[in-house]
Amino acid sequence: MREVFIDKVSMTKFGRFESEIRDLIINAGRGCLKESEKKIDCLLIGSMNPEEFNDNSNLSTLVADYLDIQGIPSFRIETASSSGAAIFNMGCNLVASGAYNNVLLVAAEKMSGLETQRVTKILAKVIEENERKSGASMPSLAAMVTMAYKLKHRINKELLNELMKSIAIKNHFNGSLNPLAHFQKEISEEDYEKSRIISNPLNMYDCSPISDGATALILTSENSDIRVTGCGQATDTVSLKNRQSLSHFAATRLAAKKAYSMSTLSPKDIDFAEIHDAFTSFEAINAEDLGFFNEGESYMSILKGVTRIDGSLPINASGGLKSRGHPVGATGLAQIIDCVFQMRNLVSEDRQVGKNNTALCHSIGGMGNNIFVNIL
Repeated sequence: MREVFIDKVSMTKFGRFESEIRDLIINAGRGCLKESEKKIDCLLIGSMNPEEFNDNSNLSTLVADYLDIQGIPSFRIETASSSGAAIFNMGCNLVASGAYNNVLLVAAEKMSGLETQRVTKILAKVIEENERKSGASMPSLAAMVTMAYKLKHRINKELLNELMKSIAIKNHFNGSLNPLAHFQKEISEEDYEKSRIISNPLNMYDCSPISDGATALILTSENSDIRVTGCGQATDTVSLKNRQSLSHFAATRLAAKKAYSMSTLSPKDIDFAEIHDAFTSFEAINAEDLGFFNEGESYMSILKGVTRIDGSLPINASGGLKSRGHPVGATGLAQIIDCVFQMRNLVSEDRQVGKNNTALCHSIGGMGNNIFVNIL
């Protein structure tokens, strides 16, 4: 198997825009292509649900047309909110196998053209049918996971609140330094405490926003400054009632195990990470599942500032899904691109992590049932 490297990357600003998904894709895709001299021989598209969000189908062909690279193979891959990470994983396999030399990845989602209630219903379609019919939503299931974590580890209400508040404030601070972030503003403890409950114990500042955005990245067999060292993917049951445990994500643990094994690295070798924080509690839970902290003890390090930009293990220096934004199909690739920006010293000095040689990216599809872990 050949080694796989990252060539050029590009990302639009995330937010809510009047522009169409086509405009976002052209912006990111052409931004990547114009910087590269590579001849693209395959195109992979990641998007969760353009059919319902934008009334667009056949996106794999449309993107090739938009970017004027017709004639090459083009495929769309969908794994819910981890679709961007899925095309990265598949692209790495295609380059490593020798099937293609230079693969262009484009991941995008435009969600803001619909009413919030309609977007919520579309997102809920990834939930198991019977659970969805009973009224379950992504925030309500996330709240259930959060409470299961709280009960298992005997974390009291006040400590859980401090943990989630700390993560929300940290990620909004990081996003305030990121010119591509959806939310470029800090929040205070008072802002957090006064925000409305979405699904107890999660409030508004614990939940990621509805966002638009697009990303692009070229994978190549030719040597560059960033090598992909580990890729892992794992699935779990769609229904939460069929899982052995609700307090942690088994698929995160398995995907991480595969990525660490492939890279011959361990959690202590990771300099910084981008973790899927669609809900603030998920950052803490998955940091444990990735092996960074002992089970039930992430709060000790998080509250001490270990995961801040200037900490020993920066997590979500981009602002994470919480502040950078969460255009679902684009998020997984955005996390990787944010790590590339850090590794190439392309971020502002106040957002630059101290050590940037090895990065881990973690992306969740559905309610923790199609998960990718990639190591650079």
